[in-house]
Amino acid sequence: MKKILSKVGQIITGASAAVTIFAGHVMAIDMNNIENPAAAGADAARANGMPAELVGIDGVFTKITNTILYAVGIISVIMLIYGGLRYIVSGGDSKKVTDAKNTIMYAIIGLIISILAFAIVNFVINAIGGSSA
Repeated sequence: MKKILSKVGQIITGASAAVTIFAGHVMAIDMNNIENPAAAGADAARANGMPAELVGIDGVFTKITNTILYAVGIISVIMLIYGGLRYIVSGGDSKKVTDAKNTIMYAIIGLIISILAFAIVNFVINAIGGSSA
């Protein structure tokens, strides 16, 4: 009896999985764009206001990289301020002064790298994606 119930449970589970997969496929099909079902599925999954391009001026990749580069720039400025404060409160101790100068130097290097990375990434993205306007 247990074997029969186990087999019936497996059959019901398999049938449920097949119906779920088939229903998802049917719901993703756009009858106006039936020649390209993959694009129709992608269009069905896209929310209102969500960008359609991956690269370009309004692309998803551009927004993500710009956000990350802005964060790196902000962290560099914060570390520059922190290094300046460490320099001020070092009290003339040569080790503390050296550590503070290193913090300032590395913060400036990080700021320069983040600005250059921002420019390079935007140049490459615009060269690859072209202009969407």
